Amino acid sequence: MPYLSQDALEALGFAALGRNVKISDKASVYDADRICIGDNSRIDDFCVISGKVDIGRNVHIAPYCLVAGGLLGICLEDFTGLAYRVSIFAQSDDYSGGTMTNPTVPHQYKSETKMPVRLGRHVIVGASAVITPGVDVSDGCAIGAMSLVLQATEPWGIYAGVPATLRKPRKKDVLALEAKYLEQDKLDFDSPDKHK
Repeated sequence: MPYLSQDALEALGFAALGRNVKISDKASVYDADRICIGDNSRIDDFCVISGKVDIGRNVHIAPYCLVAGGLLGICLEDFTGLAYRVSIFAQSDDYSGGTMTNPTVPHQYKSETKMPVRLGRHVIVGASAVITPGVDVSDGCAIGAMSLVLQATEPWGIYAGVPATLRKPRKKDVLALEAKYLEQDKLDFDSPDKHK
């Protein structure tokens, strides 16, 4: 998969852009001036990233994901991973029929839910899962494939189902590995050979 060059990334005009960021040339990025991306993060083919979105360091967004930050935003904290076809929404139309829907209709005829979404550090979201406006997925959680997340989670839990519910605790071994990785990454970045 070809990635955008550094010049092409900078030309998009991100609010903030870390080092070693990789974005597929087949991904779609809208409102780049409202998007921050941290070091070593990657966005793969056919993803759509739009609205206010804060992406931490070492975040992976697999092919066909939708991250729709809208006005209030989505935050993907460090070491978060989204598997294929994950959808995250920070706003949604009213489906009751009481108001009109879709982006072609002026706002005075609509009633949208607009709430920020946060995925904490080391969150992993399985393929085709959906996360709705206002949800806070706490640090260390794993969300099973095809799950529908409607409510906040407790830290370090494994959640699955429609709607997603806590199934069991998740191990925290990744925290020790994170410390080793960050130490090595800093050494590699600070190495004189790296900047030749």
